Amino acid sequence: MKIFLDTANIEEIRKTRDWGLLDGVTTNPTLAAKELAKGLSFKDLVSQILKETPGPVSIEVVATDYEGMLKQALRISSLGDNAVVKIPMTLPGLKTIKALNEKRIPVNCTLIFNPLQAMFAAKAGAEYVSPFVGRLDDIGEDGMSIIDEIKAIFLNYDIKTKILVASIRNPIHVLRSAIIGADVVTMPFDVISKLTTHPKTDEGLQRFLDDWKKNFGEGDFPL
Repeated sequence: MKIFLDTANIEEIRKTRDWGLLDGVTTNPTLAAKELAKGLSFKDLVSQILKETPGPVSIEVVATDYEGMLKQALRISSLGDNAVVKIPMTLPGLKTIKALNEKRIPVNCTLIFNPLQAMFAAKAGAEYVSPFVGRLDDIGEDGMSIIDEIKAIFLNYDIKTKILVASIRNPIHVLRSAIIGADVVTMPFDVISKLTTHPKTDEGLQRFLDDWKKNFGEGDFPL
């Protein structure tokens, strides 16, 4: 399962990449706005993200009509070979996905909240579908259940579109995604940081270090 970072922050991208965990990045207008407030232009920000990321970067359009989305999508695609256009799950969005697929431009269809939306996005030609599990949890639904259903539908019909689990809020979402067999999970920096920690790991490490100190002191490693 590939791990994407859901961010527009360059330092978070660099840290995750240096840990060896970064397969790609997803962004959205809200995340970008936080970084643009620091003084960067949108084009400069996106160009830097594309350069720093060793994999696909999903960049979202902000138009809602077909002509506007297509125009913005072509601009996004021109920014780098690893640029993926993020298109919302709407009827104009489906039309845009079909047009981009015919031009061999990869699309991540976003804001998916049920399995049929995912199936239709795949049929239109999306390379990724992004179900938002955390937002479904927020309204009392089991967000991860739709990942199960999408996976079953895609296996039934040998659909090659990748399932990209989005709106991840905690490590359990990541674990369940891996068990179900999702292709990608995208998560905020704070969640990806939590995945590497466990109190028993900290406890065990401290015990090893204390035992070492008792026998060898605090000098250099004796090899």
